[in-house]
Amino acid sequence: MSDNAARILDINNLPSQKEEAWKYTPLAKTMPKGLSPTPVAEKVIHCTCGQNGGQSEDILIVGVDGQAQTEVLHIDVEAGAELMLIERHAGEGVYWKNIRTQITLGKNAKMTHYRIQEDSVDAVHTNMVDICAEEGSEYNSFTLTKGAKLSRQDIKARLTGEDAKLFLNGVNILKDQQIGDTTILIEHEAPHCESDQFFRNVLDDRAKGVFQGKVHVHQAAQKTDANQLCKSILLSSRAEMNTKPELEIYADDVVCSHGATTGQIDDMQMFYMRSRGIKKSDAKMLLIKAFLAEASDKILNEEIRLSIEEKIEKWL
Repeated sequence: MSDNAARILDINNLPSQKEEAWKYTPLAKTMPKGLSPTPVAEKVIHCTCGQNGGQSEDILIVGVDGQAQTEVLHIDVEAGAELMLIERHAGEGVYWKNIRTQITLGKNAKMTHYRIQEDSVDAVHTNMVDICAEEGSEYNSFTLTKGAKLSRQDIKARLTGEDAKLFLNGVNILKDQQIGDTTILIEHEAPHCESDQFFRNVLDDRAKGVFQGKVHVHQAAQKTDANQLCKSILLSSRAEMNTKPELEIYADDVVCSHGATTGQIDDMQMFYMRSRGIKKSDAKMLLIKAFLAEASDKILNEEIRLSIEEKIEKWL
């Protein structure tokens, strides 16, 4: 096992809710008993410059019943190169899928990253992503979370070179007693960088959502442009959403914003649609689709966008 792989979550030493970063997410309590750990599987994706249209990778990681699986992805996008990665998650039964993804973007490199998480509703899914973005590079991601009994997406990004850009977008659609946690830390270390976080959540039944997003602007990171917005709709009085947007700014010349809203479907919008003869169930579905489309419209690839919107519609 590599040194990097050794830093992933350990089934014998799971974080507890006493730790601030895990305050809302009961990983240790939710972890299935009797899972069999498997050897760490490592995959390397090395994207070089000069490929016409850039490089494209499509990977499927399947959970196996009864196993605690650890997967480590090393992604290196060289200076000037472009990569599109589609990362799909599926499986059946009870398992823990533990993913660690390390991404390095060279000067002027670009990466588009789509994650479609449809793991078994009896599984646990944890994903730790580390991103290092050098000068002029750009990382653009979209994550759909609809599977797993408990899922956590933990992103830590460093913008280390001037004019680096980071766009994190996602949709979480959860029901029954699912728990979905999105935790983000963005380190603005260099001047003239941009980051944007844009997430939408729809929670039904007794589902629980978590959004913890922190932006840390270092003193040297003048001319930073950082925005963060998380909006959630609760379809049930028993659903719960915990949000914790944070800004920590040590530079003077910046444009930064953050916010989070949680509520129910707008009564006035519902009344307007019902008054025009639209059935309540249809009106509800249309309003939810429009709400989530604000996030899915940010998907750059039309084929993937249509596929994700189809998955959302089936969930509704």
